[in-house]
Amino acid sequence: MIVVENMRSIGRRVVNAVWRTGYATRFFLLILFYSGVSFRRFHLTIKELFSSGVMSLIIILVAGMFVGMVLGLQGYETLKRYGSESALGSLVALSLVRELGPVLAALLFASRAGSAMTAEIGLMKATEQISAMEMMAINPMARLVAPRFWAGVISMPLLSALFSAMGIFGGYVVGVVLIGVDQGSFWSQMQGAVDFQHDILNGMIKSVVFGVAVTAIALFEGYDAPPTAEGVSGATTRTVVESSLAVLFLDFILTAFMFQGG
Repeated sequence: MIVVENMRSIGRRVVNAVWRTGYATRFFLLILFYSGVSFRRFHLTIKELFSSGVMSLIIILVAGMFVGMVLGLQGYETLKRYGSESALGSLVALSLVRELGPVLAALLFASRAGSAMTAEIGLMKATEQISAMEMMAINPMARLVAPRFWAGVISMPLLSALFSAMGIFGGYVVGVVLIGVDQGSFWSQMQGAVDFQHDILNGMIKSVVFGVAVTAIALFEGYDAPPTAEGVSGATTRTVVESSLAVLFLDFILTAFMFQGG
């Protein structure tokens, strides 16, 4: 009897997972279908750009600064063992542009903007604002979801670039100003090591993919949240967890393809 109940429980979970995956795929396709409306009324997307992008700017800049300073300090101590202190600029820049910039910016974006999107959409559902919009013949996918989605997709590469730039500046402050690495070597080594196509462009591609994944997960969890306080809080938690795991998983997949292509 216990075995039968366990099998039923496993089967129920598998069916629910498949159903939820299909619902999420349909939700994403509907976002793309109604994106034309958000582009024709681009002021809606501009408004959401402020909420998701500009309001996330401070934490991105501060985190990027400290990450770059840590990279500069740790990188200098490592390179010093091999007499390659002049390569500190290339170490900091490549670490940030290729990997840490897109990944850490996406994790911070998921924690700040993604959770805010989920909570906002979930509360609108709990207070029946979405139902009221449908009663007034206003499509919530076109009016609420699509502008937020494209705002997140546009914001993510910009925030990632600012994170990397601020991190490089932090590495410069620690390496050149505080430790005393030659300033000309720092910048010249960086310019010689960083390639636009293989480093900068690949990092931007990563950030765009992360923006799509994080924003889609945040909006889906908010739209699918049970209309209760507990349901909204649970959806917000799932957004942060699922977005973080999705970013790390996609980072591995994209890095493998990029190394293979290089």
